[in-house]
Amino acid sequence: MRTSFLCPALLLALAANASLAQSVALSGMSGSKALVVIDGSAPRFMSAGQTHQGVRLVSAQDDTAVIEIEGKRQTLRVGDAPVSVGRMAPSGGGGQRIVLTADARGHFMPQGQINGKTVQFMVDTGATGIGIGEAEARRINLKFDQGQKVRLNTANGSANGYLIKLDSVRLGDVVVYDVAAIVSPQPMPYVLLGNTFLTRFQMQRTNDQLTLEKRY
Repeated sequence: MRTSFLCPALLLALAANASLAQSVALSGMSGSKALVVIDGSAPRFMSAGQTHQGVRLVSAQDDTAVIEIEGKRQTLRVGDAPVSVGRMAPSGGGGQRIVLTADARGHFMPQGQINGKTVQFMVDTGATGIGIGEAEARRINLKFDQGQKVRLNTANGSANGYLIKLDSVRLGDVVVYDVAAIVSPQPMPYVLLGNTFLTRFQMQRTNDQLTLEKRY
């Protein structure tokens, strides 16, 4: 049996209500079963022919799966960003609302984009700004060494970091521009989504869901 998985994370729910498209991602495969994430809910194994939350799994093989929603089919691949299927939401970044679902540890860990490059975020309301590890900053081609040098307190003592401005930060169909971030030499498994992004939203948490309504 062949099994493949991504780093565990619950993905951003793009559907703010029933009038929007559903967000579906293929998180892993186990034999002929597909591990599917729908609208940021907990991953669920599905077999061909099964339907869950309006999503029908047509087929699953190797690292791909074919799903169907409202008669529309879409091919998913392990590791790809979530796709929207069904009645489509706007795609131009003009959205106003984000709905996130917590993982088993209570963390909100949506995938998103920085300057058009896909990253894995972790929401951190205690962080002043967006925190990015140097290795990740290099991967997404940030010119951080042209930013303002700042001193950072890390677990290993003081270190030099860089204060930069990100052209854009995107979650689902919501885009925020000119967002301050700190690039740190300390390795970081995720990009911390801090208050230079979060304060642009009205936040409301209900049980395991966090809703962000864009303010400006």
